[in-house]
Amino acid sequence: MIDQNAHIHSIYRYPVKGLSPELLLNTTLVPGATLAADRLYAIENGPSNFDPLAPRHQPKMRYLMLMRNERLATLRTHFKDEDHTLTVKFEGRETARGDLREVNGRTRIEQFLAKFCADELRGPPRILFAPGHSFSDVAKKVVSIINMASVAELENAIGAPVHHLRFRGNVYLEGWPAWSEFDLIGREITMAGTRLKVIKRIVRCAATNVDPDTGQRDLSIPETLMKSFGHADCGVYAEVVTGGAIRVGDMAQTGNFLGGV
Repeated sequence: MIDQNAHIHSIYRYPVKGLSPELLLNTTLVPGATLAADRLYAIENGPSNFDPLAPRHQPKMRYLMLMRNERLATLRTHFKDEDHTLTVKFEGRETARGDLREVNGRTRIEQFLAKFCADELRGPPRILFAPGHSFSDVAKKVVSIINMASVAELENAIGAPVHHLRFRGNVYLEGWPAWSEFDLIGREITMAGTRLKVIKRIVRCAATNVDPDTGQRDLSIPETLMKSFGHADCGVYAEVVTGGAIRVGDMAQTGNFLGGV
């Protein structure tokens, strides 16, 4: 088990699956939930049969996402919690803006994406939402945790800078040895009074090959992980057991897991 503490390096959320990360200085964790507004919306790529009245987890292939639609990384988006307005910029210029709760607002965003991703669409793009649902890559509502030392170790193996946002994590931690987060499966992490149970490693896909600034596929992350370390994993998923506020700089401690969600 990890015998040293870490601290929170940074916190991010991704209000629309596949679109821009948003840096947070602090957030409030809720038991059994994701970060607030994380993967709250998704963009359907072709008919997905998603039912907002009976939402269920679906494969990410049914949505626009970086694994196949790397040009999304060239967009800069901003989401306002107060009115769910999404602003989309491309090459520094605003290209679309709309309230995602309203038909007209969604239509403006969808029309832009229909042109921007025209040759990658299997049908008209449609913004999806269901109260309480998260369009995460996994069915459980989790917080993804990335060990910055593991990212640094990967940089050494690949021989090039590796931006931590390639991994689209929620909470990035500094202070642990590389890959030691894998020893926490079934154990807990406490941060500022919150408790999270680590449940599984995160297997990485080709989305990590995309530079989050340029949208170029310029590295081979899963292949390098497998060749250098014998696995294709980076980061862990954790379920929130005890909620509360966390902020950048808070200490993270580890221990045994003592209860259920």
